[in-house]
Amino acid sequence: MKVDMTEFTVSLRPVLFGELLLDHFPDGSVVLGGAPLNVACHLRGLGIQPLLISRIGEDEGGTMVREAFRDWDLDDRGVQIDPERKTGAVQVRIEHGEPVFCIEPERAYDFIEAHDVPPFPIGGAILYHGSLAVRNAVSRQALDYLVKRHRPPIFLDVNLRSPWWNAEDLRPLLERANWIKLNAGELDAVTEIYRLPGKTPEERAEGLRALCGAEYVVVTLGAAGAFAVCADGNTSRVRPDTSISVVDTVGAGDAFSATLLVGLIWRWPLQDTLERAQELAGFICSVRGAVSRDLAFYRKLRESWKI
Repeated sequence: MKVDMTEFTVSLRPVLFGELLLDHFPDGSVVLGGAPLNVACHLRGLGIQPLLISRIGEDEGGTMVREAFRDWDLDDRGVQIDPERKTGAVQVRIEHGEPVFCIEPERAYDFIEAHDVPPFPIGGAILYHGSLAVRNAVSRQALDYLVKRHRPPIFLDVNLRSPWWNAEDLRPLLERANWIKLNAGELDAVTEIYRLPGKTPEERAEGLRALCGAEYVVVTLGAAGAFAVCADGNTSRVRPDTSISVVDTVGAGDAFSATLLVGLIWRWPLQDTLERAQELAGFICSVRGAVSRDLAFYRKLRESWKI
């Protein structure tokens, strides 16, 4: 059952559920990745302390994750240690300027245990997760348990990574989400599966929003920006800054999602949220990797956004 957001009168703390992993690039470099960690780092840079729920191995990758949590001053109470399985790993290659991911199977984050999850924030939580986080039945059951127990409002960051998803598992995730974000390719896939009405992307996104009863659906369009269709019938749009010199687009969507979460927490108007999300995503496109340690940039954003 979807949560009615009118129940909440206080700021919500983000709880992020999902994959922690290492991205291996063609040049041999290895960086920490996974949408939940990328989103967590952006949130921390913007002055918000999330609770991240995941699982890592007792290996070099797990050590890198723990070091990153210390470096970013992140709450690690939700990170479980798996004595048998390795930390998640992804082989990344760039094709036509876009990242292509080969995700290793049977990794620690596929086996998140519900009984090892710390209590949710007392003041209320907004739960963020993607579709990759539930490719395995164990983690999917853990997520279902948390949703049933705490009934948080849910931000679903759709990330369809073949072959790690199917329509049967995706449908309930969409239907219980208060807010949905996906890219143009994912919208095309969902449109085909669920036979969404409409000729334009905006019409199909509205079909998805209506099907799921979501407050809004945001569709990112790469170099063309993004748009959002809302329950009130309005459509908001944003375009990127064309003066940005793109290094790579890895993690741009995660930066966008992090800002959408900040907008929900601080109750910004959606148009303002989209413009700020595009600003952070554009900055991430101008640097290598999914996050930046340029804390001065985050301070500048916090001053500009008055947070």
